Amino acid sequence: MPCSKQPNHFQSLMLLQWPLSYLAIFWILQPLFIYLLFTSLWPLPALYFAWLFLDWKTPEQGGRRSAWVRNWCVWTYIRDYFPITMLKTKDLSPEHNYLMGVHPHGLLTFGAFCNFCTEATDFSKIFPGITPHLATLSWFFKIPLIRDYLMAKGVCSVSQPAIDYLLSHGPGNLVGIVVGGVGEALQSVPNTTNLILQKRKGFVRTALQHGAHLVPSFTFGETEVYEQVVFPKDSLMHKFQNCFRHIFGFYFCVFYGRSFCQGTIGLLPYSRPIVTVVGDPLPLPRIEKPSQKIVDKYHALYMEAVHKLFDQHKTQYGCSEAQELVFL
Repeated sequence: MPCSKQPNHFQSLMLLQWPLSYLAIFWILQPLFIYLLFTSLWPLPALYFAWLFLDWKTPEQGGRRSAWVRNWCVWTYIRDYFPITMLKTKDLSPEHNYLMGVHPHGLLTFGAFCNFCTEATDFSKIFPGITPHLATLSWFFKIPLIRDYLMAKGVCSVSQPAIDYLLSHGPGNLVGIVVGGVGEALQSVPNTTNLILQKRKGFVRTALQHGAHLVPSFTFGETEVYEQVVFPKDSLMHKFQNCFRHIFGFYFCVFYGRSFCQGTIGLLPYSRPIVTVVGDPLPLPRIEKPSQKIVDKYHALYMEAVHKLFDQHKTQYGCSEAQELVFL
């Protein structure tokens, strides 16, 4: 999809909604598929579901990425709206596999989406020989059509089998995990830098088991593009959010941004710069059954690397000198 001209700001706002609209269309198609089974067109959904059955394990076996989808022109429009950029601090050798911690989660993870799931910021040119995979909730890959859309962009399941498969193949695979998970979305408030990381050690154990290098990253501006209504922990709404999370796997967040008219609120994000800084890789030994002491050691080194990365770049990308990174 070649870009013949740059869109104006209104067009950028419209295009920004396109990926979400695409997902909404896929959701609408689900009942349509079921309906078609009871019409004369029943062979169409029947064939797809037969193929889906045969293809069921693909998301846990490397997926099925598409360079064509990752290079769609729409991703560059989304990049330019904020804008979104990526900063490399050190080369990543294609002779190794990598497990990258993606921080923070934010509300919709615009930075990680644009940088690692598309070629809008030229990932393949910045890190030649490296194949990125961003891990997300496993149940997305159980939904017809949506699974195919996500796999085309290089998104993989956050399940252990899927990550083990990618890190045991290669080299040159990079798996990005939003370590704070959906719980960190509730921490997504402007002018705050809270990461849920202190007790999240499973990704370090996985990296050790495969001898994958750990790569810290921090996306500045990710928590600045929306305002969020934060409810007290003893409130009815907070209890509802927890209940929603147990049922659907993610939190029901109440947030707002801008609308098409300046000065009014809506669901579009604010156009504020988002910069993902990719830090130096931390080499890990390969230990099939690492002890808790070893896991704790490298987890501490990783936390130190994230903290150092934040402190080195915070004033350059919108944070004050006094702003501290808080591990929860």
